[in-house]
Amino acid sequence: MEVVVVEVPELGNRAHLVHDGHHALVVDPPRDVRPLELAAEEAGVRIAAVADTHVHNDYVSGAPGLARRHGAEYWLSADERVHVDRTGVRGGDILGVGDLVVQVLSTPGHTLHHQSFLVTDPESGARTVFSGGSLLHGTVGRTDLVDPLLSRMMGRAQWESARQLGALDDVVGLHPTHGFGSFCAASTPEGSVHGTIGDERVANPVLWTPRNAYVEDLVAGFGPVPRYYRHMASLNRAGAGATPDLPPSEVDEDAVHEAVRGGSWVIDLRRRHDFARAHLTGSVNIEDCPQFATYAGWLVPWGADVVLVSDSPDDLAAGVHDLAQIGVTVRATHRLGPVTRWADSTDYRVADWATYARSVGPRDADKVTLDVRLDAEYRACHLPDSLHVPLHDLDAAIPRLPSGQVWVHCRSGFRAAIAASLLARHGRDVVLVTDDWDEVASTGLPTVAGRPAA
Repeated sequence: MEVVVVEVPELGNRAHLVHDGHHALVVDPPRDVRPLELAAEEAGVRIAAVADTHVHNDYVSGAPGLARRHGAEYWLSADERVHVDRTGVRGGDILGVGDLVVQVLSTPGHTLHHQSFLVTDPESGARTVFSGGSLLHGTVGRTDLVDPLLSRMMGRAQWESARQLGALDDVVGLHPTHGFGSFCAASTPEGSVHGTIGDERVANPVLWTPRNAYVEDLVAGFGPVPRYYRHMASLNRAGAGATPDLPPSEVDEDAVHEAVRGGSWVIDLRRRHDFARAHLTGSVNIEDCPQFATYAGWLVPWGADVVLVSDSPDDLAAGVHDLAQIGVTVRATHRLGPVTRWADSTDYRVADWATYARSVGPRDADKVTLDVRLDAEYRACHLPDSLHVPLHDLDAAIPRLPSGQVWVHCRSGFRAAIAASLLARHGRDVVLVTDDWDEVASTGLPTVAGRPAA
C-alpha cells in the first residue's frame, strides 16, 4: 500500500491517493483534480473509487466529476441528501479497491454524517486512516459549521469519534484532509503535520481530556467563519464541481474602469508595495498567495462581479484557478503593461515599525492606529491605543472609524495590505505598516494584552 499526499495550499487542505500498485482510491479531492490524476498516472494505477469524507464546507469537491471521468464509484454517506450520483456507504461497510480493504467508520462531529476510511493492506498488514475533518494532527475539525446552535452537541460527537480513531493501533497512519490552514480546523497547533495514531496519543488533547471539559474549550476557541463557507455545502450537494468553470474574458483598460464605476470588485493581485505606489482608484489589493482565495471569498459579496488585474499572467491564471476552487467565477481579467498609467490613479505610503514609532505618538489625535488581526491575536498582544477591527469586518466598519490618518497593520502585512486598499477605496488617508508584528519589540513600543477595545 502506498499513500500519495497531494497538497492543496490554496484551500489549506490535503487530498490523498492510496493504491496497491494497480488500483487507487482518492479521498477528498478538490475541484481541480489534475494533480491527483497526474499522481495516478505517475504511479501507473487506475482510479477505481473516489470518496468524500463529508459534504465539504470550505471548497467545491471534485469527487463526482473525477469518479465520472474514470468510471469509478463515488462514495459518500448514504444518509446525506445530495443531487448527484453516488454509492451510499455507512459505518461498518467493508469495500474493496484492488487488493486493499476499506472499512467505513462513522465519525460524526465535523458534520452530521461525517465518515472516515480505514484502509488495510492484507499482504503487509499496514493500515492507515483517512480522517477528513474528524481527528486532525493535534486538534479536530470544528463543530459549528453545520449550525452554530449545534456546536456543543456536535462537539460531543466529535470527541467520541476522535476517541474511536484514537483507539486504533499506534502504528496506524493518520491522514486528515483539514488542519493545514483551512478554517475548518478547530485550532492550528504547532508540530508535525504527518504521523500516526500513536503520535496523536501524545500530542492531541482530545485523546486525554474529559469530554465535557474538552467540548467547552473547543467551542470557546472557535474563530470566525469565512462568509463563502455558507454556500459550499449546497454547491456540493448539487455536484457543482463536476461542471467546468467558465473561463474569464480578457478586457482592456477602459473595461476595467467601467467595471469599477459599475460597482464590480476589481482585485489587483500585485505585491503590496507596487499597489501602494500606484493603482486604479476603487480597486482592492489581494496579493496572489495561498491565502488569496480565502480572503477574496471572505470579503467579496457572494455573486458579485469579479475582475482581476495584474502585471503577471501567471498570477492572473492562479487567481482564476483558486477562486474556482471555492465556486467563484471571475468574469474578466486584465494584464497590466510594464508602463501602465491608470487615468484615475491613487497611491499611499508604506512604512515599517521604526517609522511608525517616530511618527505616531501615544495620544496623536490626528492619527488612528488600526489593528486588523483576529480577536485572539489582538487579545494576546496589541498596541495600547490601537483600534481593533478584524479584516473581515472592516469594509462595513470604515464609515464609523474616527477621522484622521489611518496607520493599519496586521501580523505580517498581507491582511493590512488588503485593509489599506479598502480604506483607500473609501477615500481615507492611509499608511500601510507592512513590517512583521515581531519587529515591534525592537522599536521599544509598549504592548498590552486583553480583550479588544470597544
